[in-house]
Amino acid sequence: MAETLDTVDPAKLAGFDDIIDVRSPGEFAEDHMPGAINLPVLNDAERAEIGTIYVQDSRFRAKRIGAAYVARNIALHLETALADRTGGWNPLVYCWRGGQRSNAMATVLRQVGWRTTLVEGGYRTWRRHVTATLYDAEPALRVILLDGNTGSAKTEILGRVASRGVQVLDLEGLAGHRGSVFGGLAGVPQPSQKMFESRLLGAINALDPARPVLVEAESSKIGDRMVPPTLWKAMRVAPRIALQVAPADRARYLVTAYRDITADQDALAAALGRMPPLYGRKRLAEWGEMARAGDFETLAEALIEIHYDPAYGRSNRRDERPCLGVVVPPALDEAGQETAADAIVALMPSD
Repeated sequence: MAETLDTVDPAKLAGFDDIIDVRSPGEFAEDHMPGAINLPVLNDAERAEIGTIYVQDSRFRAKRIGAAYVARNIALHLETALADRTGGWNPLVYCWRGGQRSNAMATVLRQVGWRTTLVEGGYRTWRRHVTATLYDAEPALRVILLDGNTGSAKTEILGRVASRGVQVLDLEGLAGHRGSVFGGLAGVPQPSQKMFESRLLGAINALDPARPVLVEAESSKIGDRMVPPTLWKAMRVAPRIALQVAPADRARYLVTAYRDITADQDALAAALGRMPPLYGRKRLAEWGEMARAGDFETLAEALIEIHYDPAYGRSNRRDERPCLGVVVPPALDEAGQETAADAIVALMPSD
C-alpha cells in the first residue's frame, strides 16, 4: 500500500524528487501544484468518454474500458517520461481527490520498486491549503510597495532591484498581465484564478518572511485576476517607495514596453474599445485614429494626461500609507533604471 501525505506544506513537498499530477491535461492546465509534471492516466477525451459511459450506459463497462486506457497510458509514461529514473527515485503522486487515478499510478510505480507517496485528498488538499493561506490567514509578509504613475517602468525596475538581492514579488508576471486596460499580453491568455493563486503561493513560499519584500503597487485586480485577500490586506497598509517620472518620458517608455500591443492593430483596437465611455465618442474616435496612424507616442501622452494620471491622482489623495521616499530616475533607459534600482535599495528597510 502506498504511503500517503495529508498536508502539502513546502517543507514536506521539498522532500520529493518529482510531484506527478495524473489528472487530464485540461485539469492540469486550469491549475496544479507548483512544480508538478503532468503524466495523465486518462487524457481529456478518454476522461469524457469514460464519464459518459459511466452515467449513460454501464459502470462496469466504464471501469473496464477505463482500466485499459489507464494501463496503456501508464506503460507509455514508463517507456518515455520516466525511462531515466533511477532506483532511488522518490515521487509524490496526486489526482483530483486521491482516488482511482493516483492509486493506479502509485501501484505500478511501487511494483517497479520506487518509493511512491500519494497526496491524501489529491488536488483538493492543495486547494484547501491555498485557500487557508491566501484567504483565511493573517498577512505574514513585510510588504513594501513600489508605487508610481503608469509608465514609470515599475515592473522592469522591480526586476533590477531583485538582481541586487532584495526580495520581490512580481504580481504582474504571476498574473500574466501588465495591470492596465492595455496590459494584456498579445496572444497570451491569463492563467485561471486558481492557477494565479497557486503560482502566487509558490512564490510566497520561496520568500523569507523575516525579510521585507518589494511588491509593485497594484489595484485589487490585475486584468481579470483578483489579488487574494490576505496579500491585499498587507498591501493596503504597506509603506511605499514612489517613482516620479515626467509624462513625456513615461509615454516614450510605454510605446516601447507595449510594442506587442501596438504591433497588433486588432489587440490595440480591442483595448481602446474597453476604455470607459465617459471620455465621449469624439475623443475615443481621435484615440482610435492615432492608433491606426501609428502615432503611438501621442496616443500614450493623451492617455496619460486624460485617463491614467487623473485616476492615479484620485487614488493617491486617499492613500494614507506612509511614503519611505521618492525616487526620480534620470531617464527610463537601462542606465536610468539601474540608477533608480540603486536608490530603491537604499530606501528599503533593513532586514
